[in-house]
Amino acid sequence: MKYINKKLTIEKISVQNIAKKFGTPTYCYSYKQLSENINNFKDNFKSFSPLICFAVKSNTNVNLIREIRRFGLGADVVSKGEMVLSLKAGINPKKIVFSGVGKTSEEISYAIDKKILLINAESYSEIKVIEKIAKLKKKKVRVGIRLNPNTDAKTLSQISTGKKENKFGVNEKIFYELLKYCKNSKNIDLKCLSVHIGSQILDHRPYERMLNVVNRILNKINYKFEFIDLGGGMGISYSKKNKKLNYAKYNSAIKKFLKKHKSKIIFEPGRSIIGNTGALISKVIYIKKSGKKNFVILDAAMNDLIRPALYGAIHETLPSIKLNKKFKGNYELVGPVCESTDKFATLKKFQKLKEKDYIAICDVGAYGMSLSSNYNMRPKPLELLIKGSKTNIIRKRQKLKDLL
Repeated sequence: MKYINKKLTIEKISVQNIAKKFGTPTYCYSYKQLSENINNFKDNFKSFSPLICFAVKSNTNVNLIREIRRFGLGADVVSKGEMVLSLKAGINPKKIVFSGVGKTSEEISYAIDKKILLINAESYSEIKVIEKIAKLKKKKVRVGIRLNPNTDAKTLSQISTGKKENKFGVNEKIFYELLKYCKNSKNIDLKCLSVHIGSQILDHRPYERMLNVVNRILNKINYKFEFIDLGGGMGISYSKKNKKLNYAKYNSAIKKFLKKHKSKIIFEPGRSIIGNTGALISKVIYIKKSGKKNFVILDAAMNDLIRPALYGAIHETLPSIKLNKKFKGNYELVGPVCESTDKFATLKKFQKLKEKDYIAICDVGAYGMSLSSNYNMRPKPLELLIKGSKTNIIRKRQKLKDLL
């Protein structure tokens, strides 16, 4: 996104024109940014050619998954629904990894039938269920064990997954027990050691600590894993204050690890692939002064983008037309939902806004639409994919009759 002749544009189309043609609120994604993100990710780790499985939970638009598949990526899924979606988008089953702590028997059975690459198990009980279903189907199933490395990613507690108090994976003691159990099973083919320590990670050092834990464990056991799944969690810069994750240092740490352990690396990036491709365009309905506060009430709400309400996440906000008139006070950017947490940002030294103006909330490609809801009986927004000067509707705006 950039300003051209004071008009905010996504690739070659102005936000103003998008809003007038398609209405608001509307999610817009830049194909060019998506392409750059994927190619940049590949380039940073090309020395060992990892299998990149896009974390479908971050964005569940089937048309975007199709675009991602064309770059050769697989899928990291956490439900049968995400698996069905990935297969519908044309993802090769041999590039699908099934994660999650609560897989049902139905989901496991479906995954086995579709011959996906790996089911990454996260408990003793799950391994036994996989084994039981595989035995009934007279099959040997490729499985990974997710280790909880007790590594603090130094990120939000709500999105931490690698500490011992988190529900994910198994501890070191149980890992050894499961390793022995799987080696003696006729229906389980143990292929992978999996780890994932959290989300929105901007420092390479937690990853280095995670690799040290995996290295130590592998040195203790006499077992060769075909795959080491390092998960995802690579963060993006939501504001100018955020530093960027140093891919070069993470790459060096993995190359050092691979000198000792000859396995295929799997990554499960989501946010770093799709996060900064998206913007949510919204219209100012009212501007309301209440005491010392100036509320800018939008037609987008927390049901459309819940990250600020759920995590206290901050997204950069830009006006559709750039003016030199600054507002002397602060704006509270809020939505119409009947919750006090329906708030997007406090804007300081922002340009003066008026009713019916359009704004863009940036970097919403990950966990924006995928976490949206119909709270307050609000239909979900339209989604557009922008390629140069072309706009493609990739999900229609919901209608109220769809919800009844």
